[in-house]
Amino acid sequence: MGSAIAKIVGANAAKNAKFDNTVKMWVFEETVNGRKLTEIINSEHENVKYLPGHKLPANVLAVPDLVEASSDADILVFVIPHQFVGKVCDTIKGKIKNDALGISLIKGVDEGPDGLKLISDVIQEKLGITMSVLMGANIANEVADEKFCETTIGCKNKNHGALLKELMQTSNFRVTVVEEYDVVEICGALKNIVAVGAGFCDGLGFGDNTKAAVIRLGLMEMIAFARIFCKEGPVSSATFLESCGVADLITTCYGGRNRKVAEAFVRTGKSIEELEKEMLNGQKLQGPATAAEVYLILKHKNMVDKFPLFNAVYQICFEGHPVTEFISCLQNHPEHM
Repeated sequence: MGSAIAKIVGANAAKNAKFDNTVKMWVFEETVNGRKLTEIINSEHENVKYLPGHKLPANVLAVPDLVEASSDADILVFVIPHQFVGKVCDTIKGKIKNDALGISLIKGVDEGPDGLKLISDVIQEKLGITMSVLMGANIANEVADEKFCETTIGCKNKNHGALLKELMQTSNFRVTVVEEYDVVEICGALKNIVAVGAGFCDGLGFGDNTKAAVIRLGLMEMIAFARIFCKEGPVSSATFLESCGVADLITTCYGGRNRKVAEAFVRTGKSIEELEKEMLNGQKLQGPATAAEVYLILKHKNMVDKFPLFNAVYQICFEGHPVTEFISCLQNHPEHM
């Protein structure tokens, strides 16, 4: 997704005088076929490992040094696995512009001694910059293919929201800006847990009716969770009807990697870690990790029983609960009582 969004940002920056022409993209240096990945990207304008087959604009410059890539930026776009956020922030703390704007595309939550913390809040606290988020039904390959889709920017400041929309929107990547940034971000994290459940359904051979029920119950748990933990303002049902909500949930439950790996988990009997290595080409799975963090948050609040789908995904992924009992975990869901 980092390269897919860099393609959009690079193209928009090249034709809009408001933005600097050069877009620096931090790339964790790796060797691919005996060559440095950054050298391949900068000479061939293609991220051959993580987004093969898609040309990046010539003004997107791959930079292996994180501080060099970010130090003079006015807008920082965060697209990394949420497990690495702390280390990245520690590396650039005090070395970026004080008035930089940040926008996070990171799907996940942070579980700590104070309970739930949004990834955007972690970044904001560590770096002292104003954060917004972008979440939506945006599978990276389809975004890079320029197939029509929508996305949602959650931003408290209307001027910042308008600027970020200008940077991100294209004719085929349509942006809606809403103020409930915390709800937008919670949707992006929690839908990956539901997608793991959808993958279990596929692996177990259940049909579309069952999968639809899992998606609906998952959405209800997402809404309930947001209403408990999103404290910045009202949690309106309308935000769940944006691309960050029901649309992202549907596309992830049918086309995302969390669904795909969860299906293989059922069919092969291999561990999530094994399948991640075999199937994801170095990418990280977010659903199981988020399920573990959400479980600890709910356990701390003594609310695990109110979220049986989230709990079932955690128990199956980490506690050896048989996947064959996934549906039985949902048959007496609070939504049915």
